[in-house]
Amino acid sequence: MAPSTSRTSVFLTATILTLLFAITPIACWRPWPHLNPNSSDLLYDSSKKFEGSSEFVHLRYHMGPVLTGNITVHTIWYGRWQKSQKKIIRGFINSISAVHARHPSVAGWWRTVQLYTDQTGANISRTVHLGQEKNDRFYSHGKSLTRLSIQSVIRSAVTARTKPLPINPRNGLYLLLTSDDVYVQDFCGQVCGFHYFTFPSIVGYTLPYAWVGNSAKQCPGVCAYPFAVPEFRPGWKALKSPNGDVGVEGMISVIAHEIAELATNPLVNAWYAGQDPSAPVEIADLCEGIYGTGGGGSYTGQMLTDHDGATYNMNGIRRKFLVQWVWNHVVSYCTGPNALDQ
Repeated sequence: MAPSTSRTSVFLTATILTLLFAITPIACWRPWPHLNPNSSDLLYDSSKKFEGSSEFVHLRYHMGPVLTGNITVHTIWYGRWQKSQKKIIRGFINSISAVHARHPSVAGWWRTVQLYTDQTGANISRTVHLGQEKNDRFYSHGKSLTRLSIQSVIRSAVTARTKPLPINPRNGLYLLLTSDDVYVQDFCGQVCGFHYFTFPSIVGYTLPYAWVGNSAKQCPGVCAYPFAVPEFRPGWKALKSPNGDVGVEGMISVIAHEIAELATNPLVNAWYAGQDPSAPVEIADLCEGIYGTGGGGSYTGQMLTDHDGATYNMNGIRRKFLVQWVWNHVVSYCTGPNALDQ
């Protein structure tokens, strides 16, 4: 949702001027990003991954907008994508509002996100649907992208001479997906995806967006866990993915993570924990690595096994998915589709 008050405009102006020099988009951290298994960092990360309630989590509302209107996800396919890969990702996004899917469902998972409200008490929309798509199969900005050049890719998509993506700053989300041969700044070493908002100085508009990369050839053990395992976990066995594509399977959970946080914190001034809006802890960060009951630390929690041995935790439209849980601020712990699925 676009800012509608002078206070928000001042905040955005200050933020944009600061971040033009040092951009730190809100990051989607995945389990064990190239950490030493005995390091204190790993222990600290594990301490943040819990299912139960905690007095140490102070998720607060900072009075910024959330997405209360029907949400439209406009997708940019950057690089070479197979039709089967696109179908998996489209199937997940379409499943967010598929209230008649078998339980536990993706729509049931989204109901936790819907609990979040803006300052008027309006809840986040239950409706999330696919909007227009843009294919950039010839790598218009090269095969190595920085965080700034990602915004340039979005600018190209919304200003294209033929079939540009529509400008929808109020309820549109722009999802940039990079294929497995595209290198992105900090990809694999620090992040598997992130979200932020575009700068008017680059794109011409303030648009909430997310980037997610396909890690299949670069770091599946980091970004496609548990369908691939980290190198520092020898002896661990990767789980079978429900849709037969490990890289895309890993993207699904990151896409879910980013869409949930874009809905609740689109301009980085709404729902988050911590005092620094440039490094907030958001509703999916609090549940990183948790996919089922009992999850926490390095344990994913209880998951489901399909008849062919594939692992999943929720149903969509004619597909199954594995998606991490999100923080439920009403009860102060992570919840999945079972909690609110009816």
